[in-house]
Amino acid sequence: MDTLKFLGTGDAMGTPRVYCGCPVCEEARLSGTNARLRSSVLVESSDDFFVIDCGPDWRRQMESLGIRVMRRLLVTHPHFDHIGGLPEWADACRWVGIKGELYAPAEVIPVILRQYPWLGSHIELKPLDEGIELDGWQIAAWRVNHGKNGYSYAFRLEKEGYAWVYCPDSISLGDEETRLMREADLLVLGTSFYHEEAELSTRSVYDMTEAAELLADVKPRRAVYTHMSHDVDLRKAYDLPDNVELGYAGKTVPLGHRIEE
Repeated sequence: MDTLKFLGTGDAMGTPRVYCGCPVCEEARLSGTNARLRSSVLVESSDDFFVIDCGPDWRRQMESLGIRVMRRLLVTHPHFDHIGGLPEWADACRWVGIKGELYAPAEVIPVILRQYPWLGSHIELKPLDEGIELDGWQIAAWRVNHGKNGYSYAFRLEKEGYAWVYCPDSISLGDEETRLMREADLLVLGTSFYHEEAELSTRSVYDMTEAAELLADVKPRRAVYTHMSHDVDLRKAYDLPDNVELGYAGKTVPLGHRIEE
């Protein structure tokens, strides 16, 4: 059975924040329960793996797993916390003598190349708008509202009757944006706060109270929250739907139906 491994579950700034002395950041510095690298996941099959998003913590994430070669990557959108590790990946590809494969929506690719115009020497950038297949997973991508930060993309991955969705950066989604989320076996959703009090127009990611309403509508069998800020304390018992868990680096989720199901 394929598995999903969380490499990081932090928001754009990670936890602890260098300037912050809040209880969550202080705990993250000491015992590390709340230490969070930028959000990314690894999808592993029996033969290979691919990663979704490559933020500035990519090198540390690879080192923590002892991974020396990464061939394939999907990118949800071109914000720094999702592409900041691309120069290091490209350099790794150069030194191990491979051409990396980066899959992203067509409108995202030129934005990445404007930021890192030399990437094409070591990484092939391929549009995935019409859908792709990796390791037997049929992958569809669609645009989602990212609030004040513009747009991001979500991915739906299907294999052997199992479907899961990865959507780390979104807010206030409409019916068309949630269509491919409905009744998924697993939804990985970004929720930066438990309850964010800032004005909606200034925000870019769901909070957990809003996410509960979204889940009641799209009805996934299971959900894991990611992209969490230093507002979230993993030591607390939050009021969450029964089928929801909070993500953390190293968390592994089986991707497939168990025999008894």
